[in-house]
Amino acid sequence: MGNNIKTFVLLAGLLAAFIAVGDLLGGTQGMLLALGLGGLFNFIMYFFSDRMVLAMYRATPIQREQAPELYDLVDRLRQRAGLPMPRVAVAHQEQPNAFATGRNPHHAVVCVTEGLLHSMPQEEVEAVIAHELAHVKNRDMLIMTVAAGLAAAIGFLPRLLLFGGDRRDNNGGNAGLALVLMILAPIGAIIIQMAISRRREFEADRVGAEIVGRPEPLASALQRLDAMAKRIPMEVVPAAAPLAQVNPLAAHGGGLVSLFSTHPPTEQRVAALLGRTA
Repeated sequence: MGNNIKTFVLLAGLLAAFIAVGDLLGGTQGMLLALGLGGLFNFIMYFFSDRMVLAMYRATPIQREQAPELYDLVDRLRQRAGLPMPRVAVAHQEQPNAFATGRNPHHAVVCVTEGLLHSMPQEEVEAVIAHELAHVKNRDMLIMTVAAGLAAAIGFLPRLLLFGGDRRDNNGGNAGLALVLMILAPIGAIIIQMAISRRREFEADRVGAEIVGRPEPLASALQRLDAMAKRIPMEVVPAAAPLAQVNPLAAHGGGLVSLFSTHPPTEQRVAALLGRTA
């Protein structure tokens, strides 16, 4: 419940930032235009993201006869979680990792990499899949789409008003302010968006451990995934990296400062799972 409250507060912060920036620069008309453009982009992403993400990870949906053990494992876990059966996919990647996508539980995809299936103990594979089903159960795709939409709208707004003219000031008196906000507002929005992403990872860890029945397998899986991601590269565009269970670009030195990280530090996730202080 704590993570859900924090997510709500952060989403409210994004909305408040959008209203404040819009009112300061362009009033209602500017806000609606920016929100419309950001919403259109994220509407497209929401409904077609599963196809795009699978392509980015070089993943292929499978039928039960192609991987009966994997398919049956997902089936057992989704029943424990009270979810409809998602599509199952396998990414042709050596790095052990996993992700979930799809706009709602009835259109969900759970994908694991070949590396996960070949190099992880069975109980850890189960825990990794449970974490991804937790994302589906928590409707995190919807939450992150809303967050991304607001962040994109905040990013659009100063640009629209700088290059399109302030509807409230024909003399362009707010041009300097728009230029400053064009730089600072998107950065602030992204910081809040990434904080929401980190909150959703903590919540998916918690719910995933509940699905499995105990936290230890997921804690050890996260440690193993993190260590192997630093040694085994993955071919995936950075835009898709936040969906993975751990940062798949760690081997490329893709770590960012903590404010811009989509994932909490693994040691914090493990400590939260095991009820310890990181």
